[in-house]
Parts: sequence; structure tokens; C-alpha cells
Amino acid sequence: MKKIKYSVLDLSTITKDGNAATAIQRTVDLAQKAEETGYERIWLAEHHNMEFIASSATSVLIGHIASKTKAIRVGSGGIMLPNHAPLAIAEQFGTLETLYPGRIDLGLGRAPGTDQQTAIALRRGDLNTAYQFPKDVVALQHFFSDENKTAAVRAFPGEGLDIPIWILGSSTDSAYLAAEMGLPYAFASHFAPKQFRHALQIYRHNFQPSKYLDKPYVLACVNGIAADTNEEAELLSMSLYQLFSGILTNARKPLSPPIPNLLDSWPQELIDAVNGMTSCTFVGDKDTLIQQFSDFLFENEVDEFMITGNIFDNEKRLRSYEILSEVFNAINQS
Repeated sequence: MKKIKYSVLDLSTITKDGNAATAIQRTVDLAQKAEETGYERIWLAEHHNMEFIASSATSVLIGHIASKTKAIRVGSGGIMLPNHAPLAIAEQFGTLETLYPGRIDLGLGRAPGTDQQTAIALRRGDLNTAYQFPKDVVALQHFFSDENKTAAVRAFPGEGLDIPIWILGSSTDSAYLAAEMGLPYAFASHFAPKQFRHALQIYRHNFQPSKYLDKPYVLACVNGIAADTNEEAELLSMSLYQLFSGILTNARKPLSPPIPNLLDSWPQELIDAVNGMTSCTFVGDKDTLIQQFSDFLFENEVDEFMITGNIFDNEKRLRSYEILSEVFNAINQS
């Protein structure tokens, strides 16, 4: 079996007892732990008008995390490109790559990362930018290329730098684009697992080799909650379940402590809905997770896992990622 890379997605989620500053410090702590334990990359995600997420200025936060680490790759999962001019993103990520050479990833999504009213504010009233996403990805590639030297508009810094571009998806639409452009594909199965397998089939079947990639490369983002016992992991996962409940009921709250027997108080419809969103969630001790991830790999043959773990207690969260590193090392050695 090929070696599976493993990485981290973090949204700098604000906890019930914290604020934006403590959320960002938690992300720093996590990035340093991930680097120490062999993770490939840590990505931050662009969200707006969300009171309990501190990663809205994603490029700024990427620079901060890169400055607090030494070798781990740092990037976006993702930049919501329709919210921005491609030239601005080329300059921002060109600056990041100049400061931290060989360490910056640029994951791109077409969703707004927010509600429609906020998207209108971000895009100055032009919601048609979402339809320009494929052209904007090409524009970004041109700004980074040496061939753009003769153009009237150029990206400084940025031009000539090797900054890997990824296409992100939570449905099948971006699978076609990633395949057509010959780019790596990252799927958000941590919250939108329903079309995961279909999207992978589309991407692999339609993939066109490019100068960036000679064969398909799939990253699956999943929820991962690890602990020293299955019982503790199940309890810790109740913070994650509360987050998803808030999304579904439009009653968002900060990341809260886990509540024992939480689901006993929920209506069955809410349990079913949350279970539908979290079907790509892995919870347990080391041995349980080795089996769960091995089964998933056998079924889907992904190239890389990206783990997001919404655990309230910071020390237990760091311990979770430490155990998950042991899980992937065990799988890679089997």
C-alpha cells in the first residue's frame, strides 16, 4: 500500500470560554503539534460574518501560522475566489511564498463562505463572479507563470513562483473542473459527504494530465476525534455534534464543552440530519481508528487525509492529533 499523507484543517473556531485571540492561539498550538508529529500541511478556511470563526482574513492568518512554524506546509482550504480579484490573491500568495518559500498551498473554492447578503457586500453587489470561477483560476495561473512577463498587468511578488493550486469541492461541480485542469482535488467530506464518492468517480474518470499533475490526486477532508479510550472519544465528539446542530437549526454557538448523553435529548429528525452531515467522521481510540481509516482507504483509495477535529479542551485536542498521527503511521507501516 502506498504511503498516505495526513494533514490538518482548522477554522480557528472560537470556544465558549474564549475569543478570537485565543482561537488563533489554539491554531498556532495545533500547527506546532502537527509539525512535530509529521503532518504534511495545515490549511485555514475563509468564512465571513460568522461570529465564532476567526479565519476570515485567511491570507493574514496563513502568514501568522507560517511564522510560528518551520517546515510544515501552510495554505488555504480555501480561498473563496469569487470574493476576490485574482490579481490580489496572486500578490497575497506571492508574498507568502516569498516569505516562506516551498511551504505555501493555494486551495480555491467557488462558494461564498458566507450568507448571500454578506456575499453581496464582499463582491460589491456582483454575484455573477461565481460563474467566472474557472476563468479566474486560469487568470491566477497566468499571474504566477513566467509567460506573463510580457503582459500589461503582472503580479509582484508572485510571478514565476511555484505555488500549488488545488480545487476544492463539496459537490460534483468542481470535480469536473479539477479533472479538466489537471489539478489536485480536495473534497469537503467533513460536512458534505453525500456526493463524495460520485465526485471522486467524476474526477478520476475525466482527469486530464497537466504540467501540474500527471495523475489524479485526491484529498479527503474528514472529522477525526481520537482519545485513549473509545468512551472518551465518543464524549469529546459531542462538541462537534453541537456545532453541526447549530448549523442545521441556525442557532450557531461557540465551540462548547461536550455534554454526556447529548443525543438522548435530541429529536430523531435532528439526529438523522447531523448523522447525514457527519458520515465521514472517525471517532475512537488508536486501534478503532486504524480499522476505520483502513476500511475507508480500501473503499476510496484517497491519496491524503485532512483532519479537522473540533474538540473543546485544547490539550485533549492536541492529544487527539497526536494519536491520529500514530494511526496513520501504523497504517503506512502495515
